Amino acid sequence: MLIECQDLWKIYRLGDVEVQALRGLTLSIEQGEFVAIMGASGSGKSTLMNIIGCLDQPTRGRYSLNGVDVAGLRSDQLAEIRNRQIGFVFQSFNLIPRTSALENAQLPLFYRGVSLREQRAMATSALSRVGLQGREGHYPTQLSGGQQQRVAIARALVAGPSLLLADEPTGNLDTESSREIMAILDALNKEQGMTIILVTHETDIAAYAGREVVIKDGRVQSDRQTRPVARLSPSGA
Repeated sequence: MLIECQDLWKIYRLGDVEVQALRGLTLSIEQGEFVAIMGASGSGKSTLMNIIGCLDQPTRGRYSLNGVDVAGLRSDQLAEIRNRQIGFVFQSFNLIPRTSALENAQLPLFYRGVSLREQRAMATSALSRVGLQGREGHYPTQLSGGQQQRVAIARALVAGPSLLLADEPTGNLDTESSREIMAILDALNKEQGMTIILVTHETDIAAYAGREVVIKDGRVQSDRQTRPVARLSPSGA
């Protein structure tokens, strides 16, 4: 099992007020799944995403990633997991404005100490995977919103993560660009067996996933499989 969340609680204290963002949530996700997490604002879905992405830790409960109990790890250990095992795609793209598409895609490799030549080769390959051949030298202001999100996806993929987390990746895009981005994520899952967790409030976007989990009041309200799990063949593993 790639992800195991057992009885997760996340409690924030704002002065004298206690906010229970997660209330004993339990969820397991297999390698190769494409899971859409849905829920109203304040349901706990973003809190859950932050814990899965090792950006936050539960107040209590157990979260393990690839068999490693993440709760209680030091900040440097969490940073290492984020850098080597998890790719992030956000609604706002988070690209560096005065940096080319290629340099933006290289960024995770820089922090891993990869040589500049390897960085460029790997980033070029990642940009090609998302259909941006020939755009490597373009800056974010020279790219459409959909193209900027493709750069963000390339950056998330460049280090070969086992898990891709996408938080409202189409929230700032028009309908056609949204379809293009979701087609890329769909292909990554179906053709390459990439595990993808998608947070969205849009039912048409959630329909691309093979499993739909609805969060309400910090707990799993419903969990349904809509298609088989994508698995790599032995030759593609």
